[in-house]
Amino acid sequence: MTSSPVIRFHSTMTRRTEVFSPLAPGAVRMYTCGPTVYDHAHIGNFRAYVWEDLLRRFLKHRGLAVTQVMNITDVDDKTIRNSLAAGVSLREYTDGYIRGFFEDIDRLGIERAEKYPRATDHVPEMLAMIRALTEKGHTYESGGSTYFRIDTFPPYGRLSGLDPAGIQAGARVESDEYEKDDVRDFVLWKAKKEGEPSWPASIGEGRPGWHIECSAMSMKYLGPSFDIHTGAVDNIFPHHENEIAQSEACTGATFVGLWMHCAHLVVDGEKMSKSKGNFYTLRDLVGRGLDPRAIRYFLLSSHYRKPLNFTLEGVQQTAQALTRLDAFRERLEAESRRVAGVSRSMDAGLLEARVNAHAEAFEESLADDLNTAEALGAIFEMVRTVNAALDRGEAEPRGLEAAVNLYGRFQRVFGVRDREDAALPPELAQLVEARQDARGRKDFAEADRLRKLLLERGIVLEDTPGGVRCKRTT
Repeated sequence: MTSSPVIRFHSTMTRRTEVFSPLAPGAVRMYTCGPTVYDHAHIGNFRAYVWEDLLRRFLKHRGLAVTQVMNITDVDDKTIRNSLAAGVSLREYTDGYIRGFFEDIDRLGIERAEKYPRATDHVPEMLAMIRALTEKGHTYESGGSTYFRIDTFPPYGRLSGLDPAGIQAGARVESDEYEKDDVRDFVLWKAKKEGEPSWPASIGEGRPGWHIECSAMSMKYLGPSFDIHTGAVDNIFPHHENEIAQSEACTGATFVGLWMHCAHLVVDGEKMSKSKGNFYTLRDLVGRGLDPRAIRYFLLSSHYRKPLNFTLEGVQQTAQALTRLDAFRERLEAESRRVAGVSRSMDAGLLEARVNAHAEAFEESLADDLNTAEALGAIFEMVRTVNAALDRGEAEPRGLEAAVNLYGRFQRVFGVRDREDAALPPELAQLVEARQDARGRKDFAEADRLRKLLLERGIVLEDTPGGVRCKRTT
């Protein structure tokens, strides 16, 4: 295969697709907006989380070391409202939904980020940031709350394309979330209210606003400037616009090198949301008998910047596509085993050349702003090519090896596990994937360590020509 194609991603800030270059060679620091744990995440939320997992896997596939931080918002208007209604503490209420979130991402084969900071564990960092903004003249106090004055940050509106010039002097918004045209000074610290959780502070007892949380946590773990910040398009305004303003006003440095956002999952042309009542949780769908593998595949079947219309029939169709891929993998494994001892001296390399062309198309599609639809197209073209060669009895060893290699790359980047691996408990499936990543990096010491760890837990790994297989010792 020729050299890897240059990675190009679409920047929400510049509205162009640009060459991606990490701030530090060989390493990517990435922040992803995580769940607000007032309820179980719905499948629309998981479109973003699965796409971000694909992004992470692709960067690792290209040899980059990824440090990912995903926040957990466990204090905001909604978590407080729901915990009060349930008659339990905020911590007790959110703990259950945090556990549920991790159960869901494990079911969907989403790799764990390096860090999941909880907002309530980082209030001192938020207060320190508010103090710095106050010292620099970017805040004011009203009614015991502290607000960010957006007219002190002239670039405000670059990300969303909004013009803040029409803002009414002194107009401000207390709510964590508000409409796109509601351009006002936003709250950093909310004055204590009776019955709500609060923290002591020199600026008055209270609690943080939503926007300051992500800035404080991302900069603590990734520094004042980092490579990629992701989220869904509804995060662009006000959340990400406000993150930029408070972060850059605080540090004077460019906050994020590349902003990336995915489009909504829609139902009948409308955004899936809890407020509309047109949503499904992952638990709902699994309860209807849908395979989490098929759900993941469906969410990745369309380009992340295009709205994806969710239907139960669509997921069922992707389950059929997975059945076809499973059958191909099994046939490929059997045929590779059959020709393992065949001499290659007469191998003309014709099938190998055709498979390598599909591999180049796969890599080029992903490097072109993660074009998953075209990448999947390349995989199915490879399946047709190899199956046709097998049907004619023309499948040569080198061509089968190339097909095994490409199929393995597809599985690692798309995270679509074999049926056997998907049946493993999530924590063991993660170890299997980590070992495969280590082998791909040629870190054989780490791969051996993970193999031994899996063996201690009753899982034997068998490296076959068609890929790794998992067997239980008991």
